[in-house]
Order: sequence, then C-alpha cells, then structure tokens
Amino acid sequence: MTNTFPDISLNTERLVLRPLEDEDIPAFTEMMNDEQVAAWTSVPQPFTEAAARRWIDEYAPAERTSGRGLDLVVTEFLTQRLVGIIQLTHTNWHVRSTELSYITAPWARGEGYASEAALATAQWLFNDQKFERIELRTAADNTASQQVAQKIGCISEGVLRGACIARTRTEDGRWEDLRTDFIVWGLLPEDIEGIAEQLADTGGFTAYSDWN
Repeated sequence: MTNTFPDISLNTERLVLRPLEDEDIPAFTEMMNDEQVAAWTSVPQPFTEAAARRWIDEYAPAERTSGRGLDLVVTEFLTQRLVGIIQLTHTNWHVRSTELSYITAPWARGEGYASEAALATAQWLFNDQKFERIELRTAADNTASQQVAQKIGCISEGVLRGACIARTRTEDGRWEDLRTDFIVWGLLPEDIEGIAEQLADTGGFTAYSDWN
C-alpha cells in the first residue's frame, strides 16, 4: 500500500477538484485575502501572489510527495472558476487517517460547494484509498464550518479547549489573535452511507450556506 496520495482530479456533478496550477494564483490570492478566511484560518495576512506561488509550486507538491497531505483546488465544472480549496493534512498512513479542511471563495458561498467537495473527497478516501477515519476541526464559533461537517455525516467527538487561534479586527483595523476552542469531528466509512441520498431528499448541497 502506497504512503503518498496520487496526483489526481475528482469530479462531482458541479465541481472539479484538481491540483493547483500557476493560473490559479490571482483567484487563489483574492480568496485567501477575504475577511472570513483571515478570521478563521492561519493564512498570513495580507496574502500575496508570491505567497500563492510558493504554496502552489513548493508547499502543495511537498505535502503530497512526503505523504503528509494533499491540496486540491475546487473549480466549477462548467465555468472553470475557482471556488475553493480542499486540504488533507496530518495524514497517518498506519492508522489510515487524515484531517480534512475546506475554504470556499466569497464569490461562491451559499452554493453548498464546501459540503459537495468534502463529501466527494471523503468518498474517494474511503473507497479508493481505503482510509478508515477522517477528522475535521472547526472553531467553536464557526457555525458555517460546523454545518458542513454535520451535512456530510461527521460525528462530534469532543472539544479541545483553548486549542484554536482565530483572529478578530480591532477598532484601528489590525488583526488580533483570539483564543477559542476546537470542536473535533470524526467521519468513518459507515457514517457516509446513504448521505448522498439523504441530501437529495432534503434539497441537495445548497440546504446550508457553507463557506469554511
């Protein structure tokens, strides 16, 4: 069994998940400079095009080839527009587990793209890569991200107290660190059985307005 993720693309009804390319730099940079991305992630601010190029040309390939994780940009199938990113990190090949996270671009929120991309990634991990566990961590106040976790079948497993550093704007416009809790979610192969059918019965992926 290999200990690295393949260089792959995944398709859903509306989306394509593929490796990042240099052509993604402008849209990727704009997405990472969004206020909500800055608030709920550790992405350096301001996020420059040079930082985006390093991510695409150095960080993402190194994560994959080392076996630590995988970065896939999410684009619309019809327009090819960048609408988000899926990340796998902290991969343990012996346990067959990995941590999944997602960001949706501000111009694509409210379409259910995060849950659609996350579910497709989970199905691929369980069915093709024979993984046994996926973990998600959401900041305690990031209700949109928690809705995505719930929607794809994740089970809340507990709270890591004071383990998350979010950011908030001060009155003078600076970013200030804000310590909060992480909610830990687990997803096992049996948890996603029937999820796609349930989503179809309840209005599909757009039932929640998700972003990150």
